[in-house]
Amino acid sequence: MATAIRLARGGAKKRPYYRIVVADTRAPRDGRYIEKVGSYNPMLPKDSDDRVQLVKERVEYWLGVGAKPTDRVSRFLEAEGMLAKKERSNPNKGKPSKHTLEMLEEKKAKIEAAKEAAAEAAAEAAAAEEAPAEEATAE
Repeated sequence: MATAIRLARGGAKKRPYYRIVVADTRAPRDGRYIEKVGSYNPMLPKDSDDRVQLVKERVEYWLGVGAKPTDRVSRFLEAEGMLAKKERSNPNKGKPSKHTLEMLEEKKAKIEAAKEAAAEAAAEAAAAEEAPAEEATAE
């Protein structure tokens, strides 16, 4: 039987509370589990000691018999020093979307057009100032 250490959601709507459980991988997320090994309350501040609570001895036992933690639970275990840190990389997450890139291009084009218009207006104003000065010296 393949087991996983994962989160089981509880709590009211928009007030989540999670149990950290050891369950058969085929069991539903909030359904039957083998053992509760901790809890996670995301409503508490990140620096709170009660945000993540684990029964370390039981977690170590289940890891020893081959239970696989989910990504979120493995982050909790890494923070507690029970697992080695994994290198995670999602280079596409930080990239802007296609729509955002198009909007940025349009914005750049508008800014460049405004700069060109301002430069042309300044050049015309400078030429207009020089023309009366030249007429005055010619007389």
